[in-house]
Amino acid sequence: MSLRTKFSIMMFLEFFIWGAWLPLAFPFLVSLGFGYWEISFFMNAFAIASITGLFFSNQFADRNFAAEKFLAFSHLIGGVAILGIGFVPHYWPTLGPTGVSLFWPLFGLMLIHSLFYVPTISITNSIVFTNMKDAKNDFGLVRLWGTIGWIAASLPFVFILVDWVKIPALSDIGFTAWLGEALKGENGKQGEAFKNGVAMTYVAAGIASLLLAAFSLTLPHTPPKPAPVGESQFAWLESMKLLSQPFMLVLFLATFIDATVHMGFFLLTGSFLIDRVGIPPQWVMPVMSISQVAEIGTMAILGIVLKRFGWRTTMIVGILGHTARFGVFALFPEHGATTFDLVLPILVNVLHGICYAFFFAAVYIFVDEFFPKDARASAQGLFNFLIIGIGPLVGGFLWPYLQGQFTADGHVDYRTLFLVPSGTAAVAAVLLLLFFHPPKSGPKPEIMPGL
Repeated sequence: MSLRTKFSIMMFLEFFIWGAWLPLAFPFLVSLGFGYWEISFFMNAFAIASITGLFFSNQFADRNFAAEKFLAFSHLIGGVAILGIGFVPHYWPTLGPTGVSLFWPLFGLMLIHSLFYVPTISITNSIVFTNMKDAKNDFGLVRLWGTIGWIAASLPFVFILVDWVKIPALSDIGFTAWLGEALKGENGKQGEAFKNGVAMTYVAAGIASLLLAAFSLTLPHTPPKPAPVGESQFAWLESMKLLSQPFMLVLFLATFIDATVHMGFFLLTGSFLIDRVGIPPQWVMPVMSISQVAEIGTMAILGIVLKRFGWRTTMIVGILGHTARFGVFALFPEHGATTFDLVLPILVNVLHGICYAFFFAAVYIFVDEFFPKDARASAQGLFNFLIIGIGPLVGGFLWPYLQGQFTADGHVDYRTLFLVPSGTAAVAAVLLLLFFHPPKSGPKPEIMPGL
């Protein structure tokens, strides 16, 4: 098996895990009767893990642990933890002590899973960058399999969540009519059946995690990189030093802004599609998966775009994708007057491919080129600290708060609400345009003194 094939399988499983449970996490927690703060803290376990991972987990991967063994161990522990989330709600009435909320064991399991899973996102990047000869060209082709994994995890649950008792027999109505009935939003599972069906997403994530734990042992050996004599023993300190460079500090700030805006897509789009566009809840996952389908194409051409247009232009276009998408959401009429009005807010999700590939994936590649090799995984962790850490943490509280502020009598003023992330993304793009001027090549002594 070639290295590219191995790394593609690794990325497929890595993002299958995340894509299996995240899209339906919010309604699952609501079905369990959790309140707003409980849901917020459960969902922000990833952000907590990203912050701690910067200072601890990536340190081990960089300088104390072979990356492939770290990956195997992390997915073993993380896989067992998320499997537990799928089973605990069913057995909690008999296992749980009286008076103890179900929230605490589920939050504990998600935190354990996140603490071990989140660092593997940067570790998988580091393994690819370390072992591939032309990572700038090939990373996009490998990483797109992570997007395919995300889609593969989410789509089957459209059918798993169908209440098949309501569906006539295939032999009675024919395949076309049968499929139409199965895909109707009103024929989805409800109540206890819905909760049990969504719980299986965590089981699927756990199985994929255990598979990746075993597969990681077949990956090429990527040894730890001890700190050079006289340098800090803490890899994350080495990566933080690069923020003294103006161009890196500007990218750090722009990444924080974009990651916060990016979280708004996952938190606000579902209710918008249901309330304003009229999409049945059962179909929200496939509609939002258009975003991931678009990623496949943009990831495939990322290397070409970077060579043709350079770092700054590519990243600015990626951020402006958020401005355009949220702008379309904001300008969507109160009630779609034409078919185009209904189709546009669905099709505009293809911009997600530009938003992710041209900015976040480009940032990962940029980090690989400009950070010292001995602290590369921690450098990836530094930006993961923003992309899946502080940015989503701030967004996780900011966007629901703003949605509440722009809601009156159960009616959300989506126009005003979506203009906020649209304008915020535009600010980040301007920041890059005016102040992001990286050197022509990777770190050199005169560019990165003391590193």
